[in-house]
Amino acid sequence: MAQQPVPYRIVGDAIPASLTGQAGDAARGRAIVASRQQGLCLLCHSGPIAEERFQGTLAPDLAGAGTRWNEGQLRLRIVDPARLNPQSIMPAYHRVEGLDRVARRFEGKPILTAAQIEDVVAYLAGLKE
Repeated sequence: MAQQPVPYRIVGDAIPASLTGQAGDAARGRAIVASRQQGLCLLCHSGPIAEERFQGTLAPDLAGAGTRWNEGQLRLRIVDPARLNPQSIMPAYHRVEGLDRVARRFEGKPILTAAQIEDVVAYLAGLKE
């Protein structure tokens, strides 16, 4: 489980500033997206990760994500997807307040660290159509 969340500011439909003050690493981001133990993104999404044969169909395809959304928009969609779509079943990967059915040992802890969020943003932002 990840460390404590960092504060962030939402502007419109985005978190414009990096959570760490630095750009993420796209290769690490790809590994997080592909991981069945960490990001679990491919349970619901599909994407250009050929070695992962079983990919989801419930959520938007990640291919072209960097064309559809800028880094700030991607960041908010990962940190707190319900902010944009209250009916979303995607978990909040960095928000910890106001969540339901969180096991006590995970309360107050984000799913991904700020650095991991930035790594995923870097990877997705590079997926252009």
